[in-house]
Order: sequence, then C-alpha cells, then structure tokens
Amino acid sequence: MLDAPVLVLADLDISEAGPAMPTGPSLELLTAARSLTDQDVVALVLEQIDPRALTQLAAAGATRVLSADLGRAAALAAAGADAVVAAVRVVHPAAVLVVSDYRGKELAGRAAVVLGSACACDVAELEVVDGELRASKLVLSGSWSTTISVAPRPEETPVIALRPGAIEAVADPAAAPAQLEALKVELSPQAAAVRLVSSERAAGSEGPGLAEARTVVVGGRGVDGDFDLVRSLAEPLGAAVGATRVACDEGWIERSAQIGQTGETVSPRLYVGLGVSGAVHHTSGIQGAGTIVAVCDDSEAPIFEMADYGVVGDVAEVVPQLVEELTRLRG
Repeated sequence: MLDAPVLVLADLDISEAGPAMPTGPSLELLTAARSLTDQDVVALVLEQIDPRALTQLAAAGATRVLSADLGRAAALAAAGADAVVAAVRVVHPAAVLVVSDYRGKELAGRAAVVLGSACACDVAELEVVDGELRASKLVLSGSWSTTISVAPRPEETPVIALRPGAIEAVADPAAAPAQLEALKVELSPQAAAVRLVSSERAAGSEGPGLAEARTVVVGGRGVDGDFDLVRSLAEPLGAAVGATRVACDEGWIERSAQIGQTGETVSPRLYVGLGVSGAVHHTSGIQGAGTIVAVCDDSEAPIFEMADYGVVGDVAEVVPQLVEELTRLRG
C-alpha cells in the first residue's frame, strides 16, 4: 500500500435535472484509490456539491472532499489542471487519478507538466508493488500489453488517467461521512485566457453513456445505415449504441458514437459488433471489453480473431432473431 493519500478528480454529472451527482467513472476511481492506500482518499470536485453527492463519494471510498467551485470554468481542462495542482499542494498525495476521457487526458498532461511529474493515460489496471505504483495498459493499437512503474517522489506527484470501466465501482453504505473542505484555486494566466462562451449537450442515442456503459452494441459498414436495427438490439440489452468510423463518415449516426483510435475508448462487460469488420483503428478502442460477440457476413473478417462468440450471417436476418429470442427468454 502507498504510505500517502491518493487524490481523485471526481467529475459531477450536471446534464440531468436535479443535483449534480458523481459520474460512474469517478466512483470507479475512488474504488481504485481505496485499494492503493491505507491513508486518506481525497476527492476533488470542481463544482458546488450537494449533500447527496457527498454521501455517494464517501460510500465509494472518499474520506475527504475538496470543493473548488470554478463555475463554468470547471468544464475547461486548463482550469481543472490548476485545481489539481492546488489540491496536490494541500494534500501532498502519492498519486492523482483522473478519468481517461478527452478532457481528463488533456487535464492530466497539463497538470503533470506544471507539477514536473510523470503522466500515464488510458491505464487499465493499477496496483502497488514494493511501494511503487504500477500501471498496466495496452499500446500500439492494442497489440502489446505493458506495465510501467511510477515511483512517487517528493514534490513529483504522478498523474494517472484510468480508463472508464476498467474497475468495478464498489459502494459501502456504512462508510463514515467524508470531511468537506473548501479549496481556493487561482487560475493561471493561460487558463484565465480561455473563456467558455457556450455549451450544449450533444444529441446522442438514448441509453447509457458510451464510455461508461456495461453493454455496447456497435454498428459498422455491414448495417448499411440501418441503425434502427442496431437500436432494436441495444434497447432490450440496456446497451449504449456505438459505431465504427465508416458509419460516422457516412453520416448514419452522430460522430459522438464513434469508437476507436479517433473516437471513444470503451471497456464494457459485453460488446456486440453488428456488421463490424474489425479494422485495427476500431478494435484498438475495445481492447478492454470483457466478452466480444460479432455478427458479420464475412467469415474472414478480422473481428472473428478476437471475438469470444461469432455469427457468420446477414445482420438483417440475425438481429431480429436475437431480439425475438431475448423477448422469449424474458417471458
């Protein structure tokens, strides 16, 4: 175990009506941090926090919560990095954990530069060996699995971006309340030079968020633009809908659904690919998937090399049968 606290940047979901609550990936970070240290697990939030959110953070493992109310600047990576740096100087943690999404990776890189420390992104597993933090991740489009050692040093706190879904969030309802503390953050000139003019939630598919979904159904070139077919299977599975780059390039679905090198990285328990050939620029984004199911009419498609279960057939014929069988099994 690490002999110093671990700092976690906990994102709050402000998209829904009602109080902003911690996102699923942030609760996963707290669970991960709790397994790394026997000292404090400190959650850093950048918005005003509701008592119900404070309870969730404590149940996930936070013993202290630092609140830095940045207002609209909380959405900006540079401002978030300034808050992380300020928190590090107060907490003196052994490591900082952030969510490995677009904003989190940008924030992690900037914070590490300011701190003069190490940074690792897209990490899938964390452990402590002989007092050193070891991070495992896939590289080179998922063709290699690597483990790196990050030795914490005084005044050099490493910043680790952990992939959503890499660790299962575990809550302890009997956890003691977390101590809430205000954190003053002075924005750097670089962060202050960036101003959020407007923001709008992108239109997306119904269902859970793609990055944190436990089940993902993905449409590729083989669905020939029929994403109603993809959604017909996603709905009974409670799955998020994703897509390959080709499907997005063709305009069949919004760009926010793209998975792969130039899209989202997902780590679902179940991935179902419909008409997905398995090009490396897509499969590099699904390396963390637990079980992979592929339906494709090309028996030589690369997706079958990594699939746990494969069906060679026309998605337009196979998917309705799958939906019908799901309906029958559910009574």
